[in-house]
Amino acid sequence: MGMSVTISAATEQDAEQILKLQYLCYQSEAELYGDYSIEPLTQSLDSIKAELAAGTVLVARLGPEVVASVRGTVDPDGTARINKLIVHPRMQRHGLGGRLLLAVEERLGAAGAVKHYQLFTGHRSENNLMLYRKHGYVPVATEAVSDRLTLVTLAKDAEPAAYAASA
Repeated sequence: MGMSVTISAATEQDAEQILKLQYLCYQSEAELYGDYSIEPLTQSLDSIKAELAAGTVLVARLGPEVVASVRGTVDPDGTARINKLIVHPRMQRHGLGGRLLLAVEERLGAAGAVKHYQLFTGHRSENNLMLYRKHGYVPVATEAVSDRLTLVTLAKDAEPAAYAASA
């Protein structure tokens, strides 16, 4: 590829690129479920800026271009919620989603308060389900959102080593 992809914390200046990438990446999900009104396609720039201020947002860059992103927060009960893991279609199938997933887990777990990681995807999103299972996530719940979409919640426990490293 020539240039290497770097992963770092997102800044407010990345918000517009994240929004455009999110819109591009979720087209295939909307098509898969026949629903173009899903939240990632209707989210506003201001809402993304608020997420940048309130939680952990990482981006992967190829040069100056944001080619992937992920967001996460940690609940008071120690559950790290990971969401909107997106990778530019031309960058998929090269391990970038897995790298970003590991990076956000590490960043969220750095404070030592994380007991579990949790995320969700649609029941027909086989590539997402395969990626999450590969990284140790197991289905723990399902929720029928509509007659076309069931969300699958997957979770895994934080590594005991993460607790020791932060103690």
